[in-house]
Amino acid sequence: IEADLEQTKHQHAVLELTDAYASDSMGNGEPLSESVRRDLISGLRRHPTTVIFLAYHDGRAIGIANCFIGFSTFAARPLINISDLAVLPGNRGRGIGRKLLEAVERKARELGCCKLTIEVQENNHRAKHLYQSVGFSPAVFVEAAGPVHFLSKLLNT
Repeated sequence: IEADLEQTKHQHAVLELTDAYASDSMGNGEPLSESVRRDLISGLRRHPTTVIFLAYHDGRAIGIANCFIGFSTFAARPLINISDLAVLPGNRGRGIGRKLLEAVERKARELGCCKLTIEVQENNHRAKHLYQSVGFSPAVFVEAAGPVHFLSKLLNT
């Protein structure tokens, strides 16, 4: 389902699932800090392009896709970046991640997006396999330029 950050139940699910993903070795390898736990929901609510999907099983939140709408200058259309895609460990291998990706893609098509983007750790073979199986691939815009690499620069604030 698409999360409604006005609902306490959804706020709790987003916080707990994002924390679980951050703690995973394929996430950040450590839980969210207290300041991030305190500020995450209000920050997501203030951010104008936040789109979040939650997966539930037997009334319990077990998966999440934290997404943000961006814009492609080359296509002059919106895009959706999937910032976090995570399924709780005991629920992996059951198609939950695939269903979350399908929900994101439906939303992207509804919004007229030109593409979806996602980051993945080099050694996260399980996630890479899933992403490739639903059509994600390394971006190559001009063959002679080679594949696109996602780079990051951390800013101390």
